[in-house]
Amino acid sequence: MAYFIYILRCSDNTLYTGITTDLARRVDEHNHSPKGAKYTKVRRPVTLVYNERVADRSSASKREYSIKKMSRVAKLELINV
Repeated sequence: MAYFIYILRCSDNTLYTGITTDLARRVDEHNHSPKGAKYTKVRRPVTLVYNERVADRSSASKREYSIKKMSRVAKLELINV
């Protein structure tokens, strides 16, 4: 099963990073469902600005952690590559 690491741009221009197995479903949840993250619920609508596919959950969690530790400038560079 493939996993996706994704970055969302929130309505207040902040960035949110997460992982999922179903990218379309998860973005929809962030925008419309009570299952969206607490952080994004008050910052709707959100827009998917970056994603990458990885092979397994362990790799996804490690990559998510490394992206979350990046500065905002580094995240914006990643998005714009």
